[in-house]
Amino acid sequence: MGTLLVKNAAVLATLDDKRREIANGGLFVRDNVIEQVGVTEELPATADTILDLSGHIILPGLINTHHHLYQTLTRVIAQDADLFTWLKTLYPIWANLTDEAIYVSTLTGLAELALSGCTTSSDHLYVFPNDCTLDSQIRAAQEIGVRFHAARGSMSLGESQGGLPPDRCTEDEAFILKDSQRLIEQYHDAQRHAMLRVVLAPCSPFSVTPDLMRESANLARAYGVRLHTHLAETVEEEQFCLETFGKRPVDYVESLGWTGDDVWHAHCVHMNPAEIDLFARTGSGIAHCPTSNMRLASGIAPVVAWQQAGVRVGLGVDGSASNDGSHLLNEARMAMLLQRIAPDRYLSVAPGGRGGFAGDAGTQSARQALELATRGGAAVLGRDDVGYLAPGMSADFIAINLNQVIYTGALHDPVAAVVFCQPPNVDWSVINGQVVVENGRLTTLDLPPHIERHNAISHAMIDA
Repeated sequence: MGTLLVKNAAVLATLDDKRREIANGGLFVRDNVIEQVGVTEELPATADTILDLSGHIILPGLINTHHHLYQTLTRVIAQDADLFTWLKTLYPIWANLTDEAIYVSTLTGLAELALSGCTTSSDHLYVFPNDCTLDSQIRAAQEIGVRFHAARGSMSLGESQGGLPPDRCTEDEAFILKDSQRLIEQYHDAQRHAMLRVVLAPCSPFSVTPDLMRESANLARAYGVRLHTHLAETVEEEQFCLETFGKRPVDYVESLGWTGDDVWHAHCVHMNPAEIDLFARTGSGIAHCPTSNMRLASGIAPVVAWQQAGVRVGLGVDGSASNDGSHLLNEARMAMLLQRIAPDRYLSVAPGGRGGFAGDAGTQSARQALELATRGGAAVLGRDDVGYLAPGMSADFIAINLNQVIYTGALHDPVAAVVFCQPPNVDWSVINGQVVVENGRLTTLDLPPHIERHNAISHAMIDA
């Protein structure tokens, strides 16, 4: 790959252990690893490739811990529905998915994410009708050039067995486990700086059996891969678990072996203090999805309570049918703002400390929101090679031109500005040492003909 010198940035926010913010900053990369970070004058003067990013802010690449990329095909459907109604509306449409649709929608969603500053993304694909495979999603991720955690999801508990999805959207559990093993053996890369890892991810308590949850956990731990599922997203899910299993969602998954530092759960909106403490003690992670939680009226997650307890927390944009967008910098902004309108209900705050003003115990700062999108996401995905900029870390970083009308009047604090102000697409994105976004243009996909192809598939699915 050679060497890359990035110089003259207005500010480089490392988010390293000292949280350094370096004026006139830059970094030096050899192959796919950062060798030096610092003031431009202290860096080597020459390299195979040199990027002069005067007037830009440089940040670590953003990390997305929960998505359903296939849902880019079905945006703005069931616009006023809660989760269960939304799912029941969309399941029949998703039953029309094909392997081509999986491939095309993955390209679309990852392109959108890359343009928003995401350099590492997990995806949770759990619907496999017709000829759909996870392999085509992996191929698409490799073509876009995003660092990817491919979660082999599944649904096995259909309506005839008391589950939520229609039977035609479910799979045989023996096949799910066999295919999961195949995918791990074929694709999972446990090495540092890996571009591709495999995750096992039965969909939710209301769409898989306890047996599949247990066996998936056993299989994942035999191979040393991570586990992921939806949890405690809505009050309706809580009622389902109490009626079906006699336990609240968190107690239910704990009984199946689904807590630990190799597990992360999406949403977790409805958790009590004891459950938060359990996640902290076991090292279990959470993907916080604020926009999706608002879209489906699921509630406001107790993010600050999680963090104060020591729970690992990252951000997820969630599926494009429950967010309708895949802009990770915007998700950081939503995470910051949402905590300010409803400070965490489980916090013990001194009198006068719940006014919702900056600095209160129940709020998020701009820099804390950026940490959710970077260091937090890396911790949730179990990575020590991404999430901040320092020697020895993967060469994943983004740059945004500060000379835009959206940042006028905010350049006294450019780090906060990228969260508080209107979220733009990035001007530059380098992933694993390779330029994926250059001057605001995606380099790895010709978007206009791709968009036309994507929309044709979407219309065919929805109109079928």
